[in-house]
Amino acid sequence: MTSMDELDKEILNEIQWTFPLVTRPFDAIAKKFNTSPETVKERLNALKKIGVLRQLSAIFDTRKLGYTSSLVAMEIEPDKLEYVASQINRHPGVSHNYERDHEFNLWFTLAVPPGSDLKQELDKFNVLKGIKKVRMLPTLQLFKIGVKLDMVDDKKHAVAPTEQKKEIQNIKFVPTEEDKQFVRELQKDMEIIDEPFVKSANNLGITEEQLFEKMKYYESIGVMRRFAAILRHRQVGFTANGMIVWKVPNDKIAEVGSKLGAFPQVSHCYERPTYSDWPYNVFSMIHCKTHHEAQEMAKTIQNQIHVDDYRILFSSREFKKTRVEYFVENEFNLEETIPVS
Repeated sequence: MTSMDELDKEILNEIQWTFPLVTRPFDAIAKKFNTSPETVKERLNALKKIGVLRQLSAIFDTRKLGYTSSLVAMEIEPDKLEYVASQINRHPGVSHNYERDHEFNLWFTLAVPPGSDLKQELDKFNVLKGIKKVRMLPTLQLFKIGVKLDMVDDKKHAVAPTEQKKEIQNIKFVPTEEDKQFVRELQKDMEIIDEPFVKSANNLGITEEQLFEKMKYYESIGVMRRFAAILRHRQVGFTANGMIVWKVPNDKIAEVGSKLGAFPQVSHCYERPTYSDWPYNVFSMIHCKTHHEAQEMAKTIQNQIHVDDYRILFSSREFKKTRVEYFVENEFNLEETIPVS
């Protein structure tokens, strides 16, 4: 784990969830922590350099932008796993791709832009040798999405459903060309300089004030989930990333999902479809420093939601972890290359 002092951790805790949408955001952060803007910028640049801070940018909602996405589980012959994973990673709509400790040993997310057919894109992988089973697990109900790694040990939350759900206006959103241009600009990694939003406003031909207004509007209707820092889990010691899957009675799914989503330790929570060989319908992600800690956390959660049938699938290898770049896709074709004998 990369060494960071308490101030580094405090700043990272803060900006994972709330980043000041003002002309000089690093001045505002410095004021909060009673330090200088130079210190904040130096620390964030250093954290970026050592790989802890992955990105500072707007985080958009895939579905609100008109994209279709799904989690996909595959059973791959073990000796073909790395090869299949590397080919799947070539798809621009694949953002996360992990090996997990289960018969279904490859799990990835695939997103496609408006007008594309998700199943058709997934079928492009059929030419790959070694795939034994494919299960599409799209979101049926979203209960929570939003990673926040608790960096400060003495400020950790109790494992209890204490978070309030953010209220979002239910407004239908169909992105115009202007919206798409805005998304392309705001999803870029922000420079850590005194007035970082000036460049984006200039690129879009609007004032900074208009930029902030638009961002706040997008946030109010759920198109932009937030503007925030994204960290690299493993570099800050969160190496036990557990997907807890629950077999919940159908009439309890909404209640259990809402409760799971209120745990600060749960970053993602969804209802997904079941299959004869996959009976788990509610998925929740936790990020811990050890497998033991994750298992204890799962038990603590289980005691509060009263669902007996669950299991934790840990990611044993990370094949890809990036962000989907919205409205900048190229067509994807996969032709399996035949090795030269």
